[in-house]
Amino acid sequence: MNAYMVGVDVGSTSIKLLVTGTDGRQELVTSRRSPWRSREHGRAEMSAALVMDTVRELAHEADSLLSERGPYRVLALGVSGMAEAGVVLDPAGRPAAPILAWFDPRGAEEILATPEAFRAEFLGRTGLPVGPLASIAKLLHLRGTGVDLHGQTFLNVPEYVVHSLGGPRVAEYSLVSRTGLLDQDDSTPWDTAFEVLGVGPDLLAERVGAGTPVGIVTDDAMPDGFRGAVLTVAGHDHLVSAVAVGAVHSGQLYDSMGTAEALVRVLDEPLPFDARERLAVAGINTVRHVLPGKYVLLAGTKSGLLMRRVLQVLGIADAQGRARIDDEVMALPVAGSLADGGLSVTGARNDDGVLKIVANSDGLTPAELFTATLLHGNDMCAELMEVMDREVSPPTSTVLTGGWSSMASIVRARRCVLPDVTVATHDEATAFGAALFAASAASSEADFESVAAGFRSGHSDHNHSKGRS
Repeated sequence: MNAYMVGVDVGSTSIKLLVTGTDGRQELVTSRRSPWRSREHGRAEMSAALVMDTVRELAHEADSLLSERGPYRVLALGVSGMAEAGVVLDPAGRPAAPILAWFDPRGAEEILATPEAFRAEFLGRTGLPVGPLASIAKLLHLRGTGVDLHGQTFLNVPEYVVHSLGGPRVAEYSLVSRTGLLDQDDSTPWDTAFEVLGVGPDLLAERVGAGTPVGIVTDDAMPDGFRGAVLTVAGHDHLVSAVAVGAVHSGQLYDSMGTAEALVRVLDEPLPFDARERLAVAGINTVRHVLPGKYVLLAGTKSGLLMRRVLQVLGIADAQGRARIDDEVMALPVAGSLADGGLSVTGARNDDGVLKIVANSDGLTPAELFTATLLHGNDMCAELMEVMDREVSPPTSTVLTGGWSSMASIVRARRCVLPDVTVATHDEATAFGAALFAASAASSEADFESVAAGFRSGHSDHNHSKGRS
């Protein structure tokens, strides 16, 4: 009987289910668009039930393909995905409200209306900026709309998927670190935050580390081959994808370029309160890693979102169009050929996202516009790196990955501001990383890194055999 590992990535753009062999060899990927419902003023939400319907559809699609190869069994299933977005569950397991997207602005007014002393302490205590991204802001908004938080449990989306498949309610450290409800000194519930919410710390489930076995798949709506698989929460998507490509050392910078561009730096120990405060003022998070005992600096920009919108403005919506603009940009000098100030793009700050183009020259072309977008992204990266380098030793190398890293012009641009850049061409790194954590959960091997190294090696050998770098 064939045996497999499964990784699920509940992402902002799509939900993916990836199947590997027990050695890390990738077998197949199924995917669906994330079922967001867009609303006015940049708001977005989705039904928790639709998330699970999508996961089950992907599992049945994979089941059809795997069954063609003979009898099979999924040994373990790990779930990664977005942070900040989550589900409020009542004791019977019923969602009390839709899932609000992490980028949804709701909660901004409510978090700014909290006591000044709370907001002053928030930065250094949680390692997060004060704003609508942290889950506490979304919870304050829901409370204000009539959602009773007493006796409820808040689960981040990956935790909710694991629970719905048959696992208990658990809170994985890298995900719950981004709620604004944990004290980063010791990863325990921050009492003051719960006082502001008006509930007790039992709003959070029992904390577990990424890759901890937490039950088995018992959901009757899943295919037979999936039932009985060991379940685990793999953790926050950016960190899981970093582990997938081996960017796990403190001297490395991991740059994940998707809709959001995430700059990840690994820390061997937590930073003190005042350092976390300074970083949070600059919009940089200091939170728990998915790796045991490790922490991260995580800085984000919306460079990918701006690049996507620029391509839409230019009428480019397919791979051929992207390849053509890539070649045209590469034919220009890295800074373009226009006079300084002739064309500028802004909006990539993590608290922005609104594409703004200022044209003050003739000779404008699509390639010059995309070049200006890349240069703005470079400026954002350089600004964030300067802040991080004041608190920790600068990195000596960079691993660049994500959907945008396939474009030569983007790689060339980032090499201007990031050290010793190498590109990790790893398809679906987050889903693969979730499968890696699933393999660890199913293994009797105590050393996670030895399991991970073997799993990565199996994937790399498979890629090499197919002529992929």
